[in-house]
Amino acid sequence: MLLAIDIGNSNIVFGIYKDHKWEYLWRTLTHTQKNSLDYEIILRNYFLEANLSMSAVDRVVLSSVVPSLTGVLHATVLSFCGKEPVIMGANTFPHLKIGINNPYEIGSDLVANAIAAIHRFPNQHSIVVDFGTALTFTTISKNREILGVAISPGLQTAIRSLAQNTAKLPEVSLEMPMSAIGKNTAQAIQAGVLLGYVGLVTYMIEQIESELGEKCKVIATGGLSSILPPLKPYFDQIDVLLTLDGLRIVGEGA
Repeated sequence: MLLAIDIGNSNIVFGIYKDHKWEYLWRTLTHTQKNSLDYEIILRNYFLEANLSMSAVDRVVLSSVVPSLTGVLHATVLSFCGKEPVIMGANTFPHLKIGINNPYEIGSDLVANAIAAIHRFPNQHSIVVDFGTALTFTTISKNREILGVAISPGLQTAIRSLAQNTAKLPEVSLEMPMSAIGKNTAQAIQAGVLLGYVGLVTYMIEQIESELGEKCKVIATGGLSSILPPLKPYFDQIDVLLTLDGLRIVGEGA
């Protein structure tokens, strides 16, 4: 039984992979104030509710984009099940090359996404669009190399930024507007952000393909990957578990 842990800026996701499928998925808010014992209590409660045995865990893979929590969750795992976790990084998966200036600055979640992508679409260029706290575009070559990344604020991040940095703009729900011409403040923000991001994503995909001179397979992932219906025709796959699947591939090869 494999335990995958994906530490993101907004949430930490725990996944249990057994019998060739993701059997359990748990999500908790990311709190940098919590210590290893706090997270161990959370994890023990998850296992207790699912009637799972800690001793059944034989592999653990951990990805973290929050440096202050990497060591915390490492200690949690050691105390919880006595297993040394594989910690995702630039050199974790030798079959993937990282063609950026400093491979060690790339997010481990993006590396996991790329690993999953090359298994889904071998010998093809691919783009992973990850709708998280940040919106990221990771371009992977047919030769199993991360060519580069583009980053912009995530949808929720953009809307919260407007609410926090303006006096009269509220935080609104992530609902697609009926029109690009908003008739009230909420509609205006939804039109500008959600419809605007449709344009952002489609342009980025077209620009990347233009620079490569070739069509790419495009995979969308992240919690908000299905929130923009007009983008569906641009995606070959939508899979919110893509990052965990990359961690699973690493864990099974460890």
